[in-house]
Amino acid sequence: MSGTPEGPVHPEPPGIPPARPALTERELRDYRAAFRTSQLAMALVDRDGLVVAANDSLGTLLGTDSAALREQAAADLVDLAADGRTWHAYREVLRGRRSRFRCTRRLKHPDGRKLWAEVTVAPVPDTGRVLLSIADISDRRDLQARLRHLQMHDPVTRLPNRTLFFERLSAALETAAAAESAETGAEPGGPLEPAGAPEPYRSHHPYLSYLSHGHGRTGRIGLCYLDLDGFKAVNDTLGHRVGDRLLAAVAGRLTECADSAGYTRSGGHLVARLGGDEFAVLVEDSTGTEQLADLARAVLNALERPFDLGGQRLSVSASIGVVERTAVGTTATGLMQAADTTLYWAKADGKARWTLFDPERNAHRMTRQALSSTLRPAVERGEFALEYQPLVDLAGGAVRGVEALVRWNHPQFGVLPPNRFVAIAEEDGSIVELGRWVLRTACEQARQWQKDHPRERPLFVSVNVAVRQVWDSDLVADVAGILADTGLAPHLLQLELTESAVMGSAGRPLQALQALSDMGVRIAIDDFGTGYSNLAYLSRLPVSVLKLDGSFVRGFQDEEHANPADELIVEALVQLAHRLGLTVTAECVETSGQAARLRRIGCDTGQGWLYSRAVAPDRIAAMLEGTTALRV
Repeated sequence: MSGTPEGPVHPEPPGIPPARPALTERELRDYRAAFRTSQLAMALVDRDGLVVAANDSLGTLLGTDSAALREQAAADLVDLAADGRTWHAYREVLRGRRSRFRCTRRLKHPDGRKLWAEVTVAPVPDTGRVLLSIADISDRRDLQARLRHLQMHDPVTRLPNRTLFFERLSAALETAAAAESAETGAEPGGPLEPAGAPEPYRSHHPYLSYLSHGHGRTGRIGLCYLDLDGFKAVNDTLGHRVGDRLLAAVAGRLTECADSAGYTRSGGHLVARLGGDEFAVLVEDSTGTEQLADLARAVLNALERPFDLGGQRLSVSASIGVVERTAVGTTATGLMQAADTTLYWAKADGKARWTLFDPERNAHRMTRQALSSTLRPAVERGEFALEYQPLVDLAGGAVRGVEALVRWNHPQFGVLPPNRFVAIAEEDGSIVELGRWVLRTACEQARQWQKDHPRERPLFVSVNVAVRQVWDSDLVADVAGILADTGLAPHLLQLELTESAVMGSAGRPLQALQALSDMGVRIAIDDFGTGYSNLAYLSRLPVSVLKLDGSFVRGFQDEEHANPADELIVEALVQLAHRLGLTVTAECVETSGQAARLRRIGCDTGQGWLYSRAVAPDRIAAMLEGTTALRV
């Protein structure tokens, strides 16, 4: 039972009503007839709260004869005394100190079903009595509940969506903080229900009801935030219908993991789909990181099992960020930011794993933000330098080219490799200026080697280009100007773009790549094979070189432990590339055994620590002079 009185509950002066003409006998008969035949359940109540008359609709609603309701206390019929506020408001109307009030009640129908009723009590002018009316609003409430469920649940997985998850997370934080405050004697942080929540909010959320009954006593909150590795490829290759079926199947396994670990309460799931392939599992009464680690391991194990989707067998993995915090001083936004950061770490560490939030590592992230603020002026201050890694002909062992790799000589953090700052440069746009400097410096160096060490086949230089350089600058004009200024022949410049950038090229990027190719510049796809390539693009894009990702080469161990499937895949890619007129470079060549197998299947050039790390320009010059040998 619950009540929501309308208007203030303090006494109101009734005032002096205007004089009214007396009703005629005919009007009285009409009113009585309307009262008796109305579909709205009604009762006329005297100032003592006793029923004077009730219509048949009220008798039907309460499962009795309307005449039997006379002299009964009206408040007992709909339980108006269930709470003090409602009872007081009702009594004020009876005494003429309040114009009306309305409340909502949960009643039991004679047939046993529960129904929602809207009860209105209002004075009948000039009679000294009040009219109590009861409207069955069950259909309206059910519709509201269904609409709220649709609004708050994901249609694909039927899990709570992001909106509902944040409501529950906020409520759990408040409850856990209140539990801890109760133990310490501090004031609780606030009400359980979100501000502005409708009266039936709790009844629609068993999870919140669970929290309100004294659970969550550890005062800590745990969260596992995960997304699927490579899910986009499923949508792109098999279609969204299969992707949705996979999401639904994943949701089922996540819920099973939460159920088996005891993380669902009173029918309220703690598993939610936050969007795309992102899911979250909330542990509102966390006992420590080991509990969350067990849950994360269970989730990874559950998702490792292949999914059979109507005959379509799929295997997926997930990356999970795990965070555990004391509820006091923690906000939902802050917790999710930490979880998002930790999920990023799990992916950066190799995917298919869980990672626990690490304050020290987060401090490193803050350092990254510090780098961001100093990166742009660092280009102007000349804090960057280039090193070069040889690209070696696998058949003859000669150095054919070099890849330019930028280093940041930071005055505070020392020498930083590209993976510490290139992504930052792409985010803030300074990659355009930095990339232009790298391109010019590399071309000047290549031309200088050509002058100092003439050879029949001069070294080419390979430079990495970010997609943002294509969009945010006139890359074609930059390359043309730099080649003209340095005197380097276009065919001695190779531009490397990532597979994801090249494979989806259209519009301006594609036009720029085509113009560069027409100029004679070679275009290479870097880290080829890390994504899910649409190989048809290779025949339509102006690509000259494929650089096989190191993950392929790492599978080329010694003959005894070799995986034949790895060699078949690489051999097929090499043959395909050659038929399309492309050359193939293998990255991360570290052993002579790998080099021998790559040579056997026809790979053109290799790059890796077997030959040399990235070195300063003078070391490359020494290699060209023959004073420094490659490590082969």
